[in-house]
Amino acid sequence: MTKDYYKILGITELESAENIKSAYRKLARKWHPDIAGNTPEAIRHFKEINEAYEILSNKIKKDEYDRARRFYNYAKEGSKTRNTQNSHTEEHDDKRGFYFTWEDFLSKRKRETTYRNDTASQPKRGEDIHTDIEISVFEAMSGVTKTINMLQTQTCPKCRGKRFVNGGICPHCNGKGEETNYKKFSVKIPAEIKNGSKIRLAGEGKASNDGGKNGDLYITVHIKETQSYKTEGLNILKTIPISPSEAVLGANIKVCTINGCVNVKIAANTQNGQKIRLSGCGIVQNKKIGDMIITIEIRIPKNLTEAEIALYKKLEEISSGNVRDNLYDR
Repeated sequence: MTKDYYKILGITELESAENIKSAYRKLARKWHPDIAGNTPEAIRHFKEINEAYEILSNKIKKDEYDRARRFYNYAKEGSKTRNTQNSHTEEHDDKRGFYFTWEDFLSKRKRETTYRNDTASQPKRGEDIHTDIEISVFEAMSGVTKTINMLQTQTCPKCRGKRFVNGGICPHCNGKGEETNYKKFSVKIPAEIKNGSKIRLAGEGKASNDGGKNGDLYITVHIKETQSYKTEGLNILKTIPISPSEAVLGANIKVCTINGCVNVKIAANTQNGQKIRLSGCGIVQNKKIGDMIITIEIRIPKNLTEAEIALYKKLEEISSGNVRDNLYDR
């Protein structure tokens, strides 16, 4: 057998896939022409290391290689035994010995059979990628298009992961077999999407290492509830602050809903905690539409001026009502 790939990587046949990769990376760093020098010896070692890893890292190729290796060792031992037992064998037979190559094992018929089997079983597809995206309640209800920017590692398009092109190190990936780039995705999120829903972008996952289809990109949607907006079933709840003067005299205020901003009339003498319902401005789901329910909160403005404080004192003097009337009635 012309090459012992296990000996090249310095490992045994029983090593795990992780140990095979670890041994390869260690030797690839050592013999990479950028480190070891662009000498014929370094290039030869680097090519042998990559050739060994290409076979041993692929389960189908590794199984075939292991069978060939065992067959070779078995045949070699048998040849030695026969030569010992048949000492009268002609001299030219003794000199010829036993010679077996990887190419001998993968004869034309064997290669055709392997190709048919590989085609029937289909190459392994690339791995799926998972990520998350956060949207607001309003975006979830009306739908939105979001742009996400992801760092992706893909198989080198020039050498297709082989690390070499025309017998030399791939100039595109510098012999890494892969490249890492940021990629932007435009993600259309449909209206009425539910929290935790997943969106699949077919073929945008990791590339296959053996010619199979790319994996998919799965995006999990998270609906963010802010402090100012809450949900209750199909209804959207929001607290709106107004000043004491607006509560007493009434006012028109602007409130933003999923249908856009609208003017809401605050009636005179509105009480704290009073609720106003905006019909049809809630969540849309399964052909049903909720409402937006506004809770009024009367707030005193901060940093009152001396003139404003004076007016509040005057108001206290002339006030005829007591907000605590009937508080202690039994």
